[in-house]
Amino acid sequence: MGSEKVSPVFISSEAAAEVFDWKSAITALQQVYSNPHEEAATPARSIASSGKSWLRTLPAVPPGGRYFGAKLMGMASEASEPGVQYVIVLYDRETSRIAAFVDAEKVTGYRTAATSAAALDKMAPAQTARLAVLGSGLEAQMHTRAFAAVRDFDEIVVFSPTPASRERFANTIGGELGVNTTPAASAEEAVTGADVVLAAARSHGEKPILFGNWIKPGAVTVSIGSTVPQQREIDVSVAEQSDIIVCDMVHEVVSETGDMIAAAAAGVNVEDKCFSLNDLLSGALEESLAVAHYPMFKSVGGGLQDVVVAGMILDRALEKGCATELPIVFDTKYV
Repeated sequence: MGSEKVSPVFISSEAAAEVFDWKSAITALQQVYSNPHEEAATPARSIASSGKSWLRTLPAVPPGGRYFGAKLMGMASEASEPGVQYVIVLYDRETSRIAAFVDAEKVTGYRTAATSAAALDKMAPAQTARLAVLGSGLEAQMHTRAFAAVRDFDEIVVFSPTPASRERFANTIGGELGVNTTPAASAEEAVTGADVVLAAARSHGEKPILFGNWIKPGAVTVSIGSTVPQQREIDVSVAEQSDIIVCDMVHEVVSETGDMIAAAAAGVNVEDKCFSLNDLLSGALEESLAVAHYPMFKSVGGGLQDVVVAGMILDRALEKGCATELPIVFDTKYV
């Protein structure tokens, strides 16, 4: 019993970067998240650990998609040169076989920013806007590029604690996007008057970097820097004044992020404000968003995003001929 064995392919970080496209990734995520949500399709991430070694697994079976699979990442801190490597294993629904191994080092940044942009596209008015960016690292850069794929900005203002970093961000991103991009001397200066506020830089000491009274009514806030209980990014006042908080993983945002844990401890009824990305992209929040004064998107990342974006990259890499066929085959157990 069985049929011809087919080798899986490998997609390197270089190949992923070569074929990646923001609008395609954002559209793919919007399509998947607009489908009815199945709890079993996107289980919570799991972490195995022993001593100084850990392994994190993020599985997902996207509804209606061709591929399903999981992202694995791990690190042995006791190694001579410790570092994290990421891989996404994709299975093909049409064959029930392993289709690809995707180096997820760059994909992780792509999927986080593309998911935020998919939400922003439905939360922010379709008009030219001013973007405030708190942070100047990889996530801040990725998100700014992704946001520019769905909205036109006439000004980008960036704050980073290190003057050289914010200057570098302004020069690089401003030149790349052709948008007037200026560094700010403080986070408050950057945020004041902004239509979209991106918080993408946790401070040293895990102290909040964004406060509610800086944000103007109607501005959309995107917070991506607090993903586990020990991390802080936004002040309790931001969660308190937010009338709608859209989450990619509601339970994890509410129960496992330092920002929301702190807000709940301060008496903020966070859970009643939080709604899923599926709610947003299915149109269920349309009326509520129309009257919201302080909408926010908060992300922790999820396997669904990894699998959807990696699947899009796989298809484009196969079309472009930059996928590497591996000299291996897997045996299949038929059931």
